[in-house]
Amino acid sequence: MPDIERWPTGRLLSTAARLVEHAWDENLRSIGLTHAGVIALEVLAATGPITQTTLAQIVRVQAQTMGQTLNRLEAHGHVARRRSSEDRRVHVVSLTSAGKEALEQAQESEQQVLAKVSIDTSMFRQELKVLVRELANNQQFETKGDPASRPLLPQDPRISPRASG
Repeated sequence: MPDIERWPTGRLLSTAARLVEHAWDENLRSIGLTHAGVIALEVLAATGPITQTTLAQIVRVQAQTMGQTLNRLEAHGHVARRRSSEDRRVHVVSLTSAGKEALEQAQESEQQVLAKVSIDTSMFRQELKVLVRELANNQQFETKGDPASRPLLPQDPRISPRASG
């Protein structure tokens, strides 16, 4: 590995993120999930059944992108979609028991990936949350006048942070 002592902080962060994501993605594939799928499952676990459109809005992706993610999750039995009784054009998405189990496995997998490093991962996670929140708040403050800008972090009160942090 090149001399990382000379790397700027941004390069260290992006390299660490890629290495963690790569290891985690390998584990997720074995249970039929992707990173996007885990995010959708986490939201569904926190909110209960919601419309596909609302789920896409909370996750901050296009409806079509969410549709592709849900197609994969549904094919593996992790979610169920049904037509809304009020509006047949609307799909309501819910987490299945297999989805709950897969989400638990994904969370365990993330912990296993991080357990291989010799740092206090709980403290590291706390520091990362502070970094993300402060940088996101600073960026939001700088773009406050821009009507096209939207919050970088979910503002939906139905979404609470994971119990682990």
